[in-house]
Parts: sequence; structure tokens; C-alpha cells
Amino acid sequence: MTLDRTQTEFPASVKDDKPAIAAVEFADALVPELQVPDAAPEAAPARGPAPEPATVQNAVQKPALGPAPGPVPAARRRWLTAAAVAAVVLIGLNLRAGIASAAALFHDLQQLLGYGPLIAALLPTVPVLCFALAGAATAWLSSRIGLERAIALALALLAAGLGLRGVESVGFLLAGTVVSMSGLAVCNVAMPTFIRKYFAHRPSTMTGAYTISMSVGATVAAAVSVPLAMQLDSPLLGLAAWALLAVVGLAVFLPMTFVGRRRPAAGTRAHLSPWPLLRTRKGLLLTGLFTIQALLVYTVMGWFPYILISRGMSSAAAGQTLALVQLVSIPAVVLLLAMAARSGLLRRAFMLTCAASLAGYLALLVLPAELAVVPAILIGLGFGVFPLLMLVISRTGSDAAETTALSTLAQSVGYLFAALGPFGLGLLHDALAGWTVPLVLLVAGAVLQLLLAHGVSSLVREGRK
Repeated sequence: MTLDRTQTEFPASVKDDKPAIAAVEFADALVPELQVPDAAPEAAPARGPAPEPATVQNAVQKPALGPAPGPVPAARRRWLTAAAVAAVVLIGLNLRAGIASAAALFHDLQQLLGYGPLIAALLPTVPVLCFALAGAATAWLSSRIGLERAIALALALLAAGLGLRGVESVGFLLAGTVVSMSGLAVCNVAMPTFIRKYFAHRPSTMTGAYTISMSVGATVAAAVSVPLAMQLDSPLLGLAAWALLAVVGLAVFLPMTFVGRRRPAAGTRAHLSPWPLLRTRKGLLLTGLFTIQALLVYTVMGWFPYILISRGMSSAAAGQTLALVQLVSIPAVVLLLAMAARSGLLRRAFMLTCAASLAGYLALLVLPAELAVVPAILIGLGFGVFPLLMLVISRTGSDAAETTALSTLAQSVGYLFAALGPFGLGLLHDALAGWTVPLVLLVAGAVLQLLLAHGVSSLVREGRK
């Protein structure tokens, strides 16, 4: 059964809660195709009441195929519900920790391993490339082995890859980064589907818990990665230590692989190719804005501490400043989504977060390291472009198929071209022996982001197809 985003029904307790409705639309845009197992067996009558949404209880009591099992003890149902909630939170904590923990250690890693500017530019680029390539394969993987097993496999890859980064070798560092970020990419795409499948009765609550967990994980990882590496007397071990968090997430999630059931193909479904949308104004605007915001965000996450360290700041302080960026983004996203839920405030929300981003990059260009808290706060406020863009994608599709196509187009093309940001700016810094020109380019990118956001906000206002 496919969930039709064009006919979303909200519980009575949520109908008047516009921020909650905005959170649901945000979750819809993150993953192109949201499917839940059919609750009835194959021999279900042609007519009759619609099957219930798949929750943890339904997934246990009503498998998609075969006769219904006997009653499940209430204690076991509560345990499975608790396990699903814990899995959402722990996986959310993992999804940005592997990226944020590395950023503050890149300078020390280069000194330890002695690699050149090409590897230095490649390391912060790998996560974005994995988001574009491995993330695109998630739908195929889930259809082959099931959603729950796909997430479990991704967590295993994340843990194994992070562990590989503890070996004192440039090859192992690169291989571990590719493996771990590929697992992270699959989780990144699959988890919103998991939330909708098992928490259909409270998607906004669990989406909020999931996104906040991601920001908390990034904040903590950025703040403690350098002190942890100092305690372990190795930046490589400081990176590898985060594999323990992935192992805990995998251990908690494993019971869900026995709850989920694969569903055989139920026939063809409507599909719209995303590529012709590149010839439309809507497709170009959404893809362009997604590309520039991803380029800015992942360039900051990859190089922000390095920039501060090159200006005389300690590695620990630079990591804590990156943590401040992530910390500020948490309330900023909540505020911006609340604004976007109100009629006529979407464009203002876009302009607010884009203006903050532009001011942040200007401050990073002209202010000394002693005042790094100013660009950190402003750039953190600028991280709100992504959730607003996801909301626009969910609202501008004429139907579920077009929403799927828009999301696929924006994310696959956007992440692929966004990889040029951290990679190109790293090479440019090495060639020019300074950060002035790269930061000027980021300022120009922030200006372009503001202009594109103004155009994207008109898509909802005009109802443009």
C-alpha cells in the first residue's frame, strides 16, 4: 500500500497544529516513496475497509502474508515499541556524528599521516558523494531485502567503516570513510520511511525526535572529538571510537529485523521520470537551491574548524565552535518550520535564514578567530534552508508521483554537484595558500542562495507547475 501524500489525513489532535503538519510534510519530502506493508493477507476481498496504518503493534500482530498470529502479550508490544523509539533516536544520533567528529581532526590527521592536498580536499567531499550515489540505491536495496534489513546492513557498514578509520593508513582512512558514509547515506534515506511505517499515528513527534537527535549527535561529536582524540593519544582512534555508537544503534535495531516482513510486488505503480523536470522552472529552481545549500552546509562542516585552526585557534576550540553551529540550528529549524506553517510567512522564513547565512559567511571572511562565535551563530541560523526546501517540494508537487520525482531530482543532482564545494575549495586554498578567495566564493554562493530561495518561495505562492 502506497501512502498518497496528496491526501494526508491528520489526527484530530493535530489538525489545528500547523507546525506539526509542517513537520509531517517535511518528512514526506525527505523520502520519495513511502510504503507500508498491507495488513490483510493476499486473499483479501476486493471491497472492504482500508487496512490500518502499520504501527509497531500492527507489524507484530498482522504480518503482510499468511494467517494472523495469536494475540501478542502486551509486555512484548510495549518492549517492541520502546525498541523502535530507541532505534529512531540512536540512529539519529549516528547520522551526523561520523561527519562532525572528523572535521575538527582533519588538521591533525594530515600532520600524522602526511597526505597531500588532494586527499585533504577529498576527505570532506566523500560524505556528499555517498549521499548522491549510495543514497540513490536505497530504494532498490529495500525492495530486495526489506526496509528493516536494509537499515541494519547500513548500520553494520557504518560501524565497520568507522572502525577501519582507526588503522594508521591513508588507504584505510579513505576506505573506512567511503564504507561508513555509504551506510550513513542509506540510513539517511530510509529512516523517514521507517518512521512513517511504524509510527503512522504520531509521525510529527517521531520526526521531531529524529531530526533533533541528528543535530544533538553532530553537536556532541564536534565538541568532544578533539578531547577524545587527546585522551586516546591518536586522532585516528578518536575517529574510530564513534563506531561504538553505531554498534549500540545496530544492537538496539536488530529486533526490528524480525518484526518487519517483506512484501511481494503488488503490481505496477505510477512513476514519473525526474529528468524532464530539469526543463521546467520549478525543477531548475528546486534543484539549484538544493545544490547551493548542500554545497554551503557541507563545506562548513568539512572546513570550518580547519579555517579557524589556520587562524591560530586550537583544535579543541575549533571543534567546539563547529558544535555551536549545530546547536544553534536546532531552535532555528523549529522556529522556521513554525513560520512556514503560517500563511504568507514562507518567503519571510526563507529570507531570514538566507540573510543569516550570508551575514555569517561575510563575518567569517572579515572577523578574526577571537570573534568566531559571531559567524558560528549566523551560519547555524542559515542551516534552516534545508527543511524549508523539503516543505516546498512536498507542497508544490501536483501529485505524489511528481513530488517523488522532484525530491529525487533535487537530492541526486544536488548532492552530486554539491561535492564540488568542499573538494574545490580545499584545492583552491592549497593553491593560493589562504582562505580569502575561497571565502569570497562562499559569500557569492550565499548571495545566489538568497536569490534562488526568493524564487522557490514563489512556487508555493503561485502554485506554479
